[in-house]
Amino acid sequence: MTSDTQADEALRQRFIGMWRCVSVTHNGGLSPDRGANPTGYIVYHPSGAMAAQIMPSHPRPKFASREPTPEEAKAAFFGYIAYFGTFSVDVANSTVIHHRQGSLNPSTIEDVVRRFEFIGDNRVVLNPLEHPANKITWERLPD
Repeated sequence: MTSDTQADEALRQRFIGMWRCVSVTHNGGLSPDRGANPTGYIVYHPSGAMAAQIMPSHPRPKFASREPTPEEAKAAFFGYIAYFGTFSVDVANSTVIHHRQGSLNPSTIEDVVRRFEFIGDNRVVLNPLEHPANKITWERLPD
């Protein structure tokens, strides 16, 4: 294994684990869809699989009955992100690519590219290329 390949693999390994959402910013401020304290997790598995979920911080009202009304379903869906697939790391461009295979929103089953910046050993900031002013900060959960 060359030193470049070893360095690439070492960087990829930094992603492996489960991370808790710390913050979501939109154009430098609070995300209007997720509020001041969104919650969620992202997990990167050694096999190359990944999954992410983020939900708004504001209270999500329960449905009035087992079957939601169209308005209740829309409110539950709005601001919630959930998807899974595989991931790859492009070391040269400091990006991680989420290859979505399934998603709560069927219109978003596509690859998404995130710039990354590790802050110390326990935080990573992901910056979606399609929304460069937005940032999601994740904190690694202890093993």
